Amino acid sequence: MQAPSRLREEVRILAPGYFAFVMAGGIVSTGLHLRGFHLASAVLLIVSAIGYATLVALSVWRFFAFRDEVRADLADSGRAFGFFTFVAGSNVLGVRLMMDGWHSTAAVLLVGAAATWLVLGYVVPWTAVLGTAERPVLAKANGTWFIWVVASESVAIAAATLQPVYRELDRLLAALAVFTWGVGLFLYAAAGVFVAVRMLQYPLRPTDLTAPYWVSMGACSITVVAGSRIVEMDDAPMVDATRGLIAGLAVVIWVFATWLLPPLVAAGWWRHRVHRVPLDYDSSLWSIVFPLGMYAIAGMYLGRADDLPLVGAIGAAELWVAVAAWVAVFAAMLHRMWVRLIRPVERDRR
Repeated sequence: MQAPSRLREEVRILAPGYFAFVMAGGIVSTGLHLRGFHLASAVLLIVSAIGYATLVALSVWRFFAFRDEVRADLADSGRAFGFFTFVAGSNVLGVRLMMDGWHSTAAVLLVGAAATWLVLGYVVPWTAVLGTAERPVLAKANGTWFIWVVASESVAIAAATLQPVYRELDRLLAALAVFTWGVGLFLYAAAGVFVAVRMLQYPLRPTDLTAPYWVSMGACSITVVAGSRIVEMDDAPMVDATRGLIAGLAVVIWVFATWLLPPLVAAGWWRHRVHRVPLDYDSSLWSIVFPLGMYAIAGMYLGRADDLPLVGAIGAAELWVAVAAWVAVFAAMLHRMWVRLIRPVERDRR
């Protein structure tokens, strides 16, 4: 198979959730920047920005060249929620760019992400859950369903972060932040119920405990970060009405995110060590890196917003776990690219 054909095949099977790569790199870069490691943070930012531009181009190519595959993904309740990684990836990248003064770029990313979030928020539940002829739908409920929550909270964070920059839009941005934070909170409850019912009603095989289940913890963590950012926002009617409530809930949600860590680690051990499921590279592995990075950021922001130094210290320490995970998965991704794309091309040239 020639190189163009190989690339075309990779685009055809491109996972809807591949923007988790941008989410993971962007959030780890943000954590490194907050801790003062600016060079390492800049490297991850550049890699994430290049990845974002590449994935946008490949996704547009796939949309026009492989519409049947895109429609199939939208109708698959086990994959459709992965499309929300574009929303979260855009906002995570935008928030990180704001740290370097790229306010206009972050605003453009927020507008595009918010519009996409609104459209997908009605399209995906219909095509993948309500409108599909496949039954029972809950049999395919998995960790990707929590990505809808992550996307919602990412809009809240971006809006809260942009409020001090665009003073003429401060009330609109405050309303958007509180609105999407609240929607995300209720979506988490709904996704949690659906996934829990699936785990109780249907057999849970080791191969079913895939990496996206970590998003359940990442969704909690980003809800904490969004809440902390809202608490720190300038006065606005929507913020003033909810500041105390959000501050209290953020602490409770952080506690739950912390509680989720041991079961997730145990599930991975059970899957890969006990039942020997191979740990090969798959794009879903970025769904582990992002929650680890987001948990670290949640601790740092919550410790600052609510004056909880112990929480902040936990987040700062856990950041290095996220950095190590990013390096490991990135190396595995490069190896896969070498094996699937580059090495065959070199062999063909010979």
